[in-house]
Amino acid sequence: MRKLLLSTTAIATVAALTSGVIGTMSSIALADDAKVNVTATTEWKYNSRTSDATAVDGTSFNQDSEIKFAFSNKTDSGLTIGYTVELESDAGSAAAQIDESSLSISGGFGTVILGQNDSAGEDFGMGAKDIIAEEETPGIVSSSIGGNADIAVSDGDNNKIQYKLPAMGGLTLGASYTDSGAVGSTDTTAYGARYVMSVGETELTAALAMSTTDATTATDSEQQNVGIKVVNGNITLSASQSEATSTNDELKNQAFAVSYKLANGMTIGAYTFDSQDDLDIDEDYKSSGVELQYTVAAGLTAVVNVDDYKYTAATTNAAGVIGGLADKGSNTKVTLKASF
Repeated sequence: MRKLLLSTTAIATVAALTSGVIGTMSSIALADDAKVNVTATTEWKYNSRTSDATAVDGTSFNQDSEIKFAFSNKTDSGLTIGYTVELESDAGSAAAQIDESSLSISGGFGTVILGQNDSAGEDFGMGAKDIIAEEETPGIVSSSIGGNADIAVSDGDNNKIQYKLPAMGGLTLGASYTDSGAVGSTDTTAYGARYVMSVGETELTAALAMSTTDATTATDSEQQNVGIKVVNGNITLSASQSEATSTNDELKNQAFAVSYKLANGMTIGAYTFDSQDDLDIDEDYKSSGVELQYTVAAGLTAVVNVDDYKYTAATTNAAGVIGGLADKGSNTKVTLKASF
């Protein structure tokens, strides 16, 4: 990925040269060590789906784009101060907004992150399909069944505080807390850990993550995730398991994936996934898929995914009603990804 690094000296120069347009600037006081890092990614997708559900059967075009601004500054006391903002930039999309915006302070004590960003559970958790470039699972009509074996903390990018301890050998640890507000009581606490070790030419990564979201009148929402990844040369193997419990759900998710890098710039991958809700009678979702990645040029990648899936709807769910709509089919997706 090519990155645009702008020193504050360059910014000041541009500002001075354009002062006649944007107004007179009496003085500019910027830290000499401050930097701005601007990156962007965009994905264009063609999706073709054969499904028993009429609403999702057929073809479609989609796009997903993001611009990331990362500011950093080194203080005289040795602290590194950062500000990161990510902009979902597709016009006309309901998701077109500031996606994440957070302040970070790093030093010998570790790193503190304040603002709208991921939780420690999401930062440290691991899904087996993380090694698959396009890991989206074909969606089905269900309000409860799982889509991956990662952890998906309910507070999302809500404003929170996160603390990451300094790395201790191959071990990293972190925790985060989201306050739901003065009149709310759905606070979320998350923890995570990762350990990386090498044995000869093999690298092993193990991950653990968990979170709890308080509930006012119902059962607290709890999630756990464990994952492992093994890399040896051009081959990567990964496995993960997650559980999620709440008032009406008791999900158990498992996934396995493998990828292999070929010498011609291609990477092939495959995965399998299964999710069950133990509180809903007979509800089950299974999917498996293969993927081909091809690096067209630096910063430009083409990805082809073919997935097969089957969803068995609950005959009765925990709320005492019939579950989602049973569905099975296949999904083919072509994605062109560019990074800047």
